[in-house]
Amino acid sequence: MPGSMVLAAMGAINTGVGKLIIATTEKAAAMACLRVPEATYLYNGLEKCANGEIPDGIRAAAIGPGIVDYPLAEDAINNLMKLDIPIVLDAGALSARKYPKRKAVTVLTPHPGEFARILGLTAEDVQRDRISLASRYAQEQQVIVVLKGAETVIAFPDGSGFINSSGNPGLAKGGSGDTLTGMILAFLCTESEPYSAVSNAVLIHGLAGDMLRWSMDERAISAGKIAEITGKTIKNLLQ
Repeated sequence: MPGSMVLAAMGAINTGVGKLIIATTEKAAAMACLRVPEATYLYNGLEKCANGEIPDGIRAAAIGPGIVDYPLAEDAINNLMKLDIPIVLDAGALSARKYPKRKAVTVLTPHPGEFARILGLTAEDVQRDRISLASRYAQEQQVIVVLKGAETVIAFPDGSGFINSSGNPGLAKGGSGDTLTGMILAFLCTESEPYSAVSNAVLIHGLAGDMLRWSMDERAISAGKIAEITGKTIKNLLQ
């Protein structure tokens, strides 16, 4: 699903990443460069990361959007976890696993269906107890959980957290979560405090959707439009 990768890249580039490396196939890279010409590429990137061939000097990494080769993804995740950098896991990188103790943060961004699969529950079970389930998992696994949906839950491993109030139903479109993954990556690269970085990314993502609703019907909001307006959203917030 190369579109997922492109949306994540757009989210990262438009939210402050200075240099972005997209680890993907040559075919997908040819498609992505038309939308994200600022990025560089690591061809056959998933395979290389799975083999431990990870570029030097990266400040943070996100994995998952567009991935369908789960065994390779698991090997890549294990290798990324060995690095002392923030890691964001979404979509195809989310599964039931034990997370190693790390100095840097590990961020999971599941929607209720994905979180239900991780916990062995139903999506309805998750929706009934969003805050407690997210907080308990964050503390048990020592990860940050961003449980997406109306009033996204941000749960930290120390037991604290936030409920995000920004956003609207237009953000429920496909690809919106991929854009958020890229935004979280960007904030983790550009802010020194990871809890604030993750929280700010979620807030700005929702506010971008709210800004779009001022100029169009929320049914017309798309993930690509969210990525394009993040810079303006941040500027308006700081004025």
